Amino acid sequence: MKWNWQLAKWPSFSFNNNNLSGFEQRFFSLSGAAFGIFKCLDASEQDQLRVQLLSEEAMNTSAIEGEYLNRESLQSSICRELGLTTQKSHITLAEENIVKMMLDVYWHYSDTLTDDTLFAWHEVLTRGRTDLEKKGAYRTHSDPMLIVSGGKREPTIHFEAPPSEQVAGKMQKFIEWFNDTEANGKNPLPVLVRAGIAHLYFESIHPFEDGNGRIGRAIVEKALSQSLGQPTLISLSYVIEKNKKAYYAALQKTNHSLDITDWLIYFSETVLSAQEHTQKQIELLIKKTKFFDKFGLKLNERQRKVLLRMFKEGVDGFDGGLSAENYIAITKTSRATATRDLQALVLLGALMKKGELKYTRYYLKLT
Repeated sequence: MKWNWQLAKWPSFSFNNNNLSGFEQRFFSLSGAAFGIFKCLDASEQDQLRVQLLSEEAMNTSAIEGEYLNRESLQSSICRELGLTTQKSHITLAEENIVKMMLDVYWHYSDTLTDDTLFAWHEVLTRGRTDLEKKGAYRTHSDPMLIVSGGKREPTIHFEAPPSEQVAGKMQKFIEWFNDTEANGKNPLPVLVRAGIAHLYFESIHPFEDGNGRIGRAIVEKALSQSLGQPTLISLSYVIEKNKKAYYAALQKTNHSLDITDWLIYFSETVLSAQEHTQKQIELLIKKTKFFDKFGLKLNERQRKVLLRMFKEGVDGFDGGLSAENYIAITKTSRATATRDLQALVLLGALMKKGELKYTRYYLKLT
């Protein structure tokens, strides 16, 4: 059976518009609500939100590819790049790389997409790696570009991308298509259709030796930002990482077909879920401000440090709740002091307690 890029009408994707109705309107409605609230935040709060959302996106787009980075380090790296104060000194190269790429997407979303754009992203994303033949350039190796799972003895081939000698030509057409389908282009497309096709189209070519997933999702963010006329605030990779199987299954269903209706439905629903998660992050930031307005003067430095750390974890909070061990690790204090501090926070109404003895966990009490 032929792969999608081998079909006669490639890359003329087809889809049923009737099945996509309502997604676009919902996208712009959620975007408008998020940007409306964002504009009401003061400059410091806006910076906090950028750091929170960009670090979460950087962490999750890497996790999708099996690379697990540190949230606090990512936030520190973003703060450095934005000229904000940060206390953490050690940041790995992988954390710096993904942050630099994502900030370039964020600030330069309106720039025309070119080969050089993609090469620059790949160059910074792969800095320090010695296992690649090509960095900052399309692949040229003669081996087939295969997407596989399973062991070496019995691998399962999910997809085979075009051979390297075809990549430059196919990418030239992809870049022309991407720029032509922008809102002000020759053949504009609805925002979610354009972004969804862009991701699928790029991933089908798989032009780089590595980093295609992260760059492909960066292209989505660029497309969405262009449609809004400002950098998008969206937790796309957060939603994808929560159910990677659904993401890969949706992509895999298009491997042998140019009818991508199901993919666009999945993609649109994912973007909307990502927007809803972003909305929760904004709401959490507002609650954080109110929280410290209410309790700030009643906290000691240890308690303040732990509560700030809990808010840094975002909407999901600490996995399984905050334990006494977490408190001790963060504050470097004794168990007795940690117990007193936590009991005081519960009595104050800042935390709520669940469980007993070693199973006791604490959660932010937000109203």
